Order: sequence, then C-alpha cells, then structure tokens
Amino acid sequence: MLTRAFRFSALALLLAMLAGCGLFWDDPYVTVTVTPLNWVEIHYYNATREPIRRVNVRITGSGRVEVKSGTARRVSDSFAKDIAGDTTDNYRERVYDVDAEHVREVFQDLVNAGLFDKDKMFTKTTHPSNGRFVAVRAAIDNKTYSESKNLFEEDPELAERIYNVVLEFNRPTLGRKKK
Repeated sequence: MLTRAFRFSALALLLAMLAGCGLFWDDPYVTVTVTPLNWVEIHYYNATREPIRRVNVRITGSGRVEVKSGTARRVSDSFAKDIAGDTTDNYRERVYDVDAEHVREVFQDLVNAGLFDKDKMFTKTTHPSNGRFVAVRAAIDNKTYSESKNLFEEDPELAERIYNVVLEFNRPTLGRKKK
C-alpha cells in the first residue's frame, strides 16, 4: 500500500514538472517585453564628497523616467521629515518620456547581466565600494528583485551596469537642435 502511494505521488510530481509549474527551475534570464507593468528603481549615493550626492532613477516600461537628484534626504526618501532646509540647490526632480523600446533594451541588459540570477548574487567580493552605494528594486515580466544591499560590494559587474543606467538617465540628451 505504501509503495502505491509513493508511486502516485512521484507520478504527480513528474507530471507537475512536465506541465511547467516551475517547482525546481525558474529561469532568471527572460526575454523582456514592452509593457507599462515593468519598472526599475535605482538608488545611487556617492559618499566620497560632503554632502553626500544622491540620485534616484525610476523607469517604467512605458518609457516614463523620473529622476531625483541632489543632497537632500528626500531624494531617496519621499517621506523624509527633515526637509526644512531643502532648496532647489539640493533637490531637483525631472520627469520625461523616452522610447519604450529603448527602455525594453535597458531592462533586457540588466536581466542579461544577472539581475534575477540568485545563484550569481551575493557572492561577496573583496573589493571595497570606495564610498559608492547602489541598490535596485525591479519588477520585470513577473520577476521581482528588491534588495537593499550595496551591489558595489555584492556584485561589482552588475553594479557598474546599473550605475551606467543612472548616468544615462540622470543627464540625458533628449534631442539635438537641427541647423
């Protein structure tokens, strides 16, 4: 009787695996689609100078980009209480739209770099972060990532790719005047 139950449960498990339930394998390298449901939010701090420079970049799959930058705490914390001294000199917010296909390519590059690869992540390096901090939260094609650890210390290669995204959208070239 026990072997009959064991055979039945083994068969059910095998059928579930063949049906694609994903019990044992979840592919972290997906093909990104263009959808407004995809988003990435990046927090970057440069603590090599006083006061600390902060940049927060939020990109949605539809092409909407929101960039907050400056030294104010509300750059990285929308609910910051100590904003009495904030001025336009230490807080700047910009919103603009870019091509959704370009955003898809940026998201695909992050996925290909191993953003969702749990086996690749959190293999600490011996390299110091040199005063830089980058963290990312993302939801791309039903895969989510949210970790507040410094990627410059956890995965320097991925951190550099994410930092390049910050550079691209923090100071964009939206268009050139035709002569």
